[in-house]
Amino acid sequence: MKFKTSSSSFCLNGLPLGCKYCIKGEKLVIFISGICKRNCYYCSLSNKRKNKDITWINERIVKNPIQAIQEAIESNATSAGITGGDPFLFMNRTIKYAKALKNKFGKKFHIHIYLPTQNLTNSKLKQLSKYINEVRFHPNFLINSNKDNINKETQKIKLANKFWKKQNIGIELPMIPEKKQKILNFILKIQNYIGFVNLNELEISETNFNCMINCYNFNKSGYVVKSSKSAGLWLLKKLQKHKTKLKIHFCTADLKNNYQFKNRLLKHKILPHGKRTKDGTVLYLIAKYNHKKQFNNLIKKIEKLKNNQFYIDKQKQRILLSNSLANKLLTQNHKISLIEEFPTYDRLETETRNL
Repeated sequence: MKFKTSSSSFCLNGLPLGCKYCIKGEKLVIFISGICKRNCYYCSLSNKRKNKDITWINERIVKNPIQAIQEAIESNATSAGITGGDPFLFMNRTIKYAKALKNKFGKKFHIHIYLPTQNLTNSKLKQLSKYINEVRFHPNFLINSNKDNINKETQKIKLANKFWKKQNIGIELPMIPEKKQKILNFILKIQNYIGFVNLNELEISETNFNCMINCYNFNKSGYVVKSSKSAGLWLLKKLQKHKTKLKIHFCTADLKNNYQFKNRLLKHKILPHGKRTKDGTVLYLIAKYNHKKQFNNLIKKIEKLKNNQFYIDKQKQRILLSNSLANKLLTQNHKISLIEEFPTYDRLETETRNL
């Protein structure tokens, strides 16, 4: 298909810069807060994030920018995307994190931000422009298509041209199949004030489940709305016929899982004695005892070896072992396990096998 990219998405006229960083797995995801005054029926935030004033950096809950910088270093990020919730409701926090990252990594550290338009003002855009490279507005017309509201929203987004070049201003929307004509009309109306459009394949989640399950059919994976992709391709063809100069990107669930997330895993730092798999997970040979005395005795024993064949993982109270040390301990009847897990901060285990 002529719109298809090498990363299982579809585009017309190329990709926005923020998307390029994202696909390579180089974007630090800054979830500034889950608080938002809008109540979009299609919102796919998880229960642990939606409507909760918690800041997440990737899989890590953070309290300050120092922790954000640490996560950027551990994930080898060259850029960041700020999202929510509504960052406009937390301007001081948003500016604090963006400023800290720029100060640490320099001007080349690319930052884009997702912004609902409800609380958009000229002064807030001006503040953000000091640290943000690319803005992505989430228009309100999908839940309120009143003509006056659309006109006001268009004028709000137009304000961004005072602070960013048009190529760095865009809109980002879920590709809702039955609203494809409205989405097309809005894009054509606003195209003189933006440089790109990013459309996301519509997905089901724990928070929008009841709405989605009653309205749509799903593809084989069970979590993507079946007609969202065909609607996205319809839109690309229509905009091509209109000879738009906008960069239009239809971002699929496949891209998010098999490129964006996978590439981020592959770039993430891993602990000593780990072996990275082709999917980005990590294999570790570990020794771990639930009984504290047994665990401490083992630590004392291997510390006497005075070599670099082990690493004490204090976060998860376990010892990571080299192959040779693991084999030696097995002959001495110690409990050794092979663990497969994500290299992310939460180090979520996907499989455990006792040896």
